[in-house]
Amino acid sequence: MLTPFFETEPSTSASAPTTISPTSPSTSLSSLLPSSTSSLSTSTSSTSKTTSTSTTSSSTSTTTTSTTTTSSTTTTTTSTTTTSSTSTTASSSSSSTSTSTSTTSTSKTTSTTSSSTSTTSTTSSSTSTSTSTTSSSSTSTTACNSFLNQTTYSVGKYSYSVTVVDVNRDNKPDIVVANWGWNNVGVLLNAGNGTFKAQTTYPVGNNPYSVVVVDVNSDNIPDIIVANYADNTVGVLLNTGSGTFNAQITYTVGTKPDAVAVVDVNNDNIPDIVVANSGSSTVGVLLNAGSGIFNAQTNYTVGTNPASVAVVDVNNDNKLDIVVANSGSNNIGVLLNAGSGTFNAQTIYSVGVQPISVAVVDVDSDNKPDIIVAN
Repeated sequence: MLTPFFETEPSTSASAPTTISPTSPSTSLSSLLPSSTSSLSTSTSSTSKTTSTSTTSSSTSTTTTSTTTTSSTTTTTTSTTTTSSTSTTASSSSSSTSTSTSTTSTSKTTSTTSSSTSTTSTTSSSTSTSTSTTSSSSTSTTACNSFLNQTTYSVGKYSYSVTVVDVNRDNKPDIVVANWGWNNVGVLLNAGNGTFKAQTTYPVGNNPYSVVVVDVNSDNIPDIIVANYADNTVGVLLNTGSGTFNAQITYTVGTKPDAVAVVDVNNDNIPDIVVANSGSSTVGVLLNAGSGIFNAQTNYTVGTNPASVAVVDVNNDNKLDIVVANSGSNNIGVLLNAGSGTFNAQTIYSVGVQPISVAVVDVDSDNKPDIIVAN
């Protein structure tokens, strides 16, 4: 279950246009035309939406007569029919000579129910025009919401964490995976066309559980940072420049590090390490000393068994804050950045049972990030 938390919208599909062919009028026009002053155009269709256009011109204007239901110069004729919803439109004006044209199509102005259809006829001075125009507008939006079958690549045992980053600077993203059961990380270089080469593995600590790839030594090539769950360490593997990596440098953290994030928390333009220590119920912050070397962690107490961590500015002060999912406490904790990479005590928010993953993003477009948690 995903539960969004807000700080303080659907696919569009329209029906395809319906084409309705006109049928012959059921009433002869000549039988309806009186000898003097009126013209009547009747068009009947067997479909539920009917439109009739009747135009009568006259050089001499006398009197316009029709059954009306509106005021002023707008004349409306309503005909109630059977469930086939046949509509009859009558338009009359005073003239000695009339010409009538009837066109049937689907109508915008026709309201169809199980029993009746209404059409509006407008009469003006000596010329009466009854117009019902069919325009069915169809707009469809096709989303890219399907995928081909997966292609699988062999990696290590119990691959618990994966990230995708261009590690060899060929403008193609590569795969980096933490192989828990084999105590290594695997790098699968992109061969082009969305295919990947066999993994190259690099030894790390026992039970690597979380991996991220970020440039930590400011050489513009991304490095690997891994949380070694059973060793109570984080490992840093610096990139040699061609998508291969040096042996890890380890840093002691809290007990059973479950998740790691690498971001600049003290605004010195070099990324620091934030780790969720599940066994010791803390988050640790290791500030970057430069050249990819990190200071000892500073611990902050959070809830029981923190399982996931996100680092985002949640209060719009241009300082990154920590959001942690406390799996054993059934809540999330928010630690606001106090400046210089230090943090205030957490504020907790109740969520579902055993929250195991958290993300922070603006989901309601109010320029304030919101929290999404998987319970």
